[in-house]
Amino acid sequence: MAVTGDAFNFSLLKRVMAYVRPYRAIFLWSVALTLLLAAIAPARPLLVGYTLDQHILKGNYNGLLNMTILMLALLVLQTVFQYAHTLLTNKLGQSAIKDLRINVFNHITKLRLKFFDKTPIGQLITRTVSDLETIADIFSEGLIAMIGDLLQVIVIMGIMFYLDWKLTLIVLLPMPLLIMATRVFQKAIKVAFQEVRAEVSNLNTFLQEHISGISIIQYFARENQEYKKFKNINLRYRDANIRSNWYYSIFFPVVELISAMSLGLLIWYGAKSVLENPKIEPGIITSFIMFINMLFRPIRELADKFNTLQMGMVGAERVFKVLDTQEITANNGTFKPAKVRGDISFENVWFSYDQDNETDPKYVLKDISFEVKSGQTIALVGATGAGKSTIINILNRFYEIQKGSISVDGVAIKDYDLNFLRQQIATVLQDVFLFSDTIYNNITLNNPDISFEEVVDAAKQVGAHEFIERLPGGYHYNVMERGATLSAGQAQLISFIRALVYQPAVLVLDEATSSVDTETELLIQHAIDKLMQGRTSIVIAHRLSTIQKADVIIVLDKGEIKEKGTHQQLLKRDGYYKKLYDLQFSSVGIAK
Repeated sequence: MAVTGDAFNFSLLKRVMAYVRPYRAIFLWSVALTLLLAAIAPARPLLVGYTLDQHILKGNYNGLLNMTILMLALLVLQTVFQYAHTLLTNKLGQSAIKDLRINVFNHITKLRLKFFDKTPIGQLITRTVSDLETIADIFSEGLIAMIGDLLQVIVIMGIMFYLDWKLTLIVLLPMPLLIMATRVFQKAIKVAFQEVRAEVSNLNTFLQEHISGISIIQYFARENQEYKKFKNINLRYRDANIRSNWYYSIFFPVVELISAMSLGLLIWYGAKSVLENPKIEPGIITSFIMFINMLFRPIRELADKFNTLQMGMVGAERVFKVLDTQEITANNGTFKPAKVRGDISFENVWFSYDQDNETDPKYVLKDISFEVKSGQTIALVGATGAGKSTIINILNRFYEIQKGSISVDGVAIKDYDLNFLRQQIATVLQDVFLFSDTIYNNITLNNPDISFEEVVDAAKQVGAHEFIERLPGGYHYNVMERGATLSAGQAQLISFIRALVYQPAVLVLDEATSSVDTETELLIQHAIDKLMQGRTSIVIAHRLSTIQKADVIIVLDKGEIKEKGTHQQLLKRDGYYKKLYDLQFSSVGIAK
C-alpha cells in the first residue's frame, strides 16, 4: 500500500469501517445522536432572535421568562445528548480497535522468522500500540464528529437562506477563500503526519533495542555516544511535530480572519438594511451573528477533525501494511497422526536465507542428505556458520527450503498440520527466553492440558525442583523479563523442564549446555539421557564430550556435510572431526 500525498483514501476507510460491523447498534445510536445534535444546535440563535423581536423589544417579561426557561431546557438536553454521543463514539472506537489489535497480534505471531529478521521490534510495537490508538480517534473524534459538523453547517445554511437569502449570500462571500485554505491545509498536514508517525516508529525502535541491550552499552561505556544518537532521533521527532503544528498555526488564524470578514460584511450590510428599511427586525441580524460563529466553528473543527481522521488513516495505512504482509508459513497440511515415531529424512536439501535473489541465492545448506531413525541420537558439529541451527529452523518450517525434501515418518513436513508438526519437536536453545511470568507458566506456556503435578514431576527428574522450591513462591515465582532474576544455569534447567512436560517425539538440543557450569551440567546430564530415551534427538554442541554417545555424528562445513559416522569411526578417519577434536581437547589441556 503506497503512501501518497492524496488528501484521502476511501478504500482504506472502508477497511477500517469493516471493524465496526459487530458494533452496528453503537454506531447507529452514535449517528442518531449526531443528527439530533445537528438539529438542536441552530435552535438557540433562532430562539434568541425571536426573543429579542417578540419579547425584549416589546417589553414582554413573561414571554422573556418562558423563552429563557425553554433555552435552559434545550441546553440541558443538548448537554445530555453530547455526553451520550461522546461516550458511545469512544466505546465504538475502542471496541473496534480491540478487535483490530487482536488481529494484528495474531497475524504477527504467524509471520515467518524471515519477516522478523528484517523488521525492527520497536516498529512492530508502534504498529500495535500507538498507530492503533490513532485509528480509534477516527471514531471518537474523526468520522462521526465530522458528519455532525457537516450536518450542522448544512442545517445552519438552510435556515440562514430561509430567513434572508441576500444576507446569507453576503455572509458567504469569503467562503471560497476558506475552502481553498482548507484544501491546501489538508494535503500539507497529511504529509506532516506521515513524517510524525515515521519518527515515532524510529524512536520506539531505538528505545527498544537500546534498553534491551543496555548491558552491552554499559560494558563498553557507550552511554555518551548512544545519548547523542538518541538526541538526534528525538530532534527529528520534535521537528516533525513542529512542522505539523506550524500548519495549524497558519490555518486557524486564516479561518478566524475569514470569519471576521463575514461578520464585518454582515454588520455592514445588516446595519445598512435596518437603516434603509426600519421594518427589518434586528432579531434576524442577532441570529445571523450567532449563526456566523456556529457556521465557522464547525468548518474550522471540520479541518481539525479531518486532520484527526488523516492521522488515523496514516496509522491505518501502516497497520494494514503489516496485515497485508504475506510472509506467513503456509499451513495447507492436514496430516495429524495419532502417534509420531520420529523418523527424520533430509534428501538433497538446499536452502538460502536470501530467497528473493534467484541469480545468486548464497546457499547456507548445500545438498544436505541424512536419515535419523526413531529413538536415535544424531549430533551436528562444525564451526560457527556451518549451518547447524539452520537445519533445525527448516525442520520446524520457520523457513522454506528451495530444493530437496524433508520428511518425518516418511511424510513430507509440508503435509503435516503446521501446529501439530511443531508440537512434536521440542527445542532447548542456548539462549533461553523466559517471559515475565511465573516459573509454572514459563514451563507450561499456559497450556491447560499440563497439570501442576506433571510440572513438579518433570522438575524432579531434571533436578530443578529443590532450587525452585527455595524461591519465594516456588513455582509461582515471577522470573521477570527474560529471566533476569535467575542464573543462566537455572534458566536452562527450566527450559529442560519445558521440553520434558510437552512429551515431544523429537528433541532438539541446540548448544543446550553451553551456558551451564560444570556442576549444573552434571546435574542435568542424567535428565538429558532420560529425556532422550525413546525419542529421536538432534544435538548441536561445541563441546564434543557431550556428543560422543550419539548414534551418528554429522560434520558440517560451510553448509556441506563433510563426514558422517560414530565418534570412534570419525576419529579413525583422521579428517574434519579428528581435527576439531584434537583442537578442542588440546586447547583445554586434556589428554586424548
